[in-house]
Amino acid sequence: MQYLEYALAFLIGSVPTAFWYAKYVHGLDIRQHGSGNIGATNSLRVLGKKAGIIVLLIDLLKGLIPVLVARKLGFTPENILLTGVFAVLGHLFSPFVGFKGGKGIATAFGVILGFSPLGALICIAVFGLVLYFSRYVSLGSVCGVLAFWVYIFFQPDRSMQTLIIASVLAFLLIISHRKNLGRLWKGTENKI
Repeated sequence: MQYLEYALAFLIGSVPTAFWYAKYVHGLDIRQHGSGNIGATNSLRVLGKKAGIIVLLIDLLKGLIPVLVARKLGFTPENILLTGVFAVLGHLFSPFVGFKGGKGIATAFGVILGFSPLGALICIAVFGLVLYFSRYVSLGSVCGVLAFWVYIFFQPDRSMQTLIIASVLAFLLIISHRKNLGRLWKGTENKI
């Protein structure tokens, strides 16, 4: 049952929301515009606020729904979070677009929201503060992910497996932002 749920989570996560939305609603390949990323931020920049919100919400649901299903099926906390990681992997390596995807932040936030609403609140607060003061979405995203890892680390009842899975999630999302981090270091990253 767990392996089937992991596979379904990957499949749900792999839906290329921004790519399909841009293609079927606006008739363009979003990979050829803006940053070339198939995520909510690039959809906002290229297609406007409505598209950005739609893509954000659907990508969030891609992480939230598999986690809620895993919770309903009685999975352990470790397996619930691992289900979410598979959804994020689907978003990062979507077979629908040549195993390339977005940065995974919205989907990961859906995972975190389903796994720990308090953890999600901390993430969004950190993201919002960093974004407000820096104007960098990428920096806010990475800091939000790290805030979730710190939150998990300090949970008194968390297992080592949960911490490892949270570390894998943080690693995946930081690696997906490696180009952004490089531009931040050089001072060439786009501000919102």
